[in-house]
Amino acid sequence: MAQVTVWYDGGCPLCVREIALMRRLDRRERIEWVDVADGSSACPIDRGALLARFHAREDGVMRSGAAAFAAMWRAIPAMRPLGLIARAPGVLPVLEAAYVRFLRIRPRLQKWMRER
Repeated sequence: MAQVTVWYDGGCPLCVREIALMRRLDRRERIEWVDVADGSSACPIDRGALLARFHAREDGVMRSGAAAFAAMWRAIPAMRPLGLIARAPGVLPVLEAAYVRFLRIRPRLQKWMRER
């Protein structure tokens, strides 16, 4: 039974690659994967917000950005240590700052990936 729900942008080549890797690591199927790119999936929040930032629901709590990545990592045994480290004081703000920087260059990376 899924412990975490992850909403991802299936139209983003970067996202698709990362989610493919995470799916392979999710051998115990603890994550429910929801592609929001095609618009056919029910969205718990605004679809545009789900496409703009990474979101996950863990223990009934909706998480966004680095906190969502940490929730996903905690659900995957091989990645769990990273997710637990993210709970240490001061770590999540650093991860969030890195994620925000990544979001600024994401469109260029997506374009580059599509051209390859």
